[in-house]
Amino acid sequence: MLGLVAMSLATALADTLELKDDASLTGRILAEKEDKVYVDLGFTVLAVPRSAIERVSRGSAPAAAPAPTDATAPDSLYRSHPRAPVERAVREWVSLLGEAVVQIRTPSGLGSGFILNPDGHLVTNFHVIEGETQLSVEVYHVANGRLDQRVYKQVRIIAANKFADLALLKIEDKDAPAFATVPLGNSDALAVGQRVFAIGSPLGLERTVTEGIISTTTRQIAGDLYLQTSTQINPGNSGGPLFDLSGQVVGVTNMKVTAGEGIAFAIPVNGLKQFLDHRDAFAYSNESPNTPYRYLEPPARTRLPTGPQR
Repeated sequence: MLGLVAMSLATALADTLELKDDASLTGRILAEKEDKVYVDLGFTVLAVPRSAIERVSRGSAPAAAPAPTDATAPDSLYRSHPRAPVERAVREWVSLLGEAVVQIRTPSGLGSGFILNPDGHLVTNFHVIEGETQLSVEVYHVANGRLDQRVYKQVRIIAANKFADLALLKIEDKDAPAFATVPLGNSDALAVGQRVFAIGSPLGLERTVTEGIISTTTRQIAGDLYLQTSTQINPGNSGGPLFDLSGQVVGVTNMKVTAGEGIAFAIPVNGLKQFLDHRDAFAYSNESPNTPYRYLEPPARTRLPTGPQR
């Protein structure tokens, strides 16, 4: 699998890891730890054990083929391919993307989420963390071909929008490594009947994968438009990613019809991008943890005068 990934990206990225099994990886090295090297492959970040590396060669990316990014993403909070990658089978994407899908626990329940960048910014539904300040995130890191579960408890709420049911969090544990990430796609490009899949923790069963199709891209509920999908969604999936077969997030799963089967909904990823791009407008205030937004001080010229008037 490592050799296959390297072949698809070798022409676009610069740093090369030569592995002991005569394979190689080409990407951008994000961090080098004592036991691992973290490589950005464009569509995911891979943690490669030092024991599997023969040699590391650093270079510079060709000017004509930069790593795909979204120019509208402020401060590179997330990445988005300008052109959709080649489609793969779900079983292949699960092994590549599953490490970036996390479980979020609060004193009153649990939900799912997904990591946007190696620094630990992640997305979930607002209703998963509503009224809570004590959060923990369970991440399954890939180490030596095995899954290593770690629980991070220093989790800060960065921004929250109750009306869009979205929240931006950040893992701030001092010993946290560079995290695996997922790219954001384009929900406007989705077609009815297109195959999608979800990864999440329904009923606490972490890393559960379900597959379905896009039933409609314009389902209106309470004045907002949602993606309707036949992908099975259950309590605990909330806040998790809905992927297309190009391995990009196209929606944030958030609800289902309890009286029927195969009728679930996701927030279109373009709505998530808008929330992330304007996250300062939804900055979370620790002074009022039940409020999903805060009001900034008005400019001085618009403030009403106070005190005795002449």
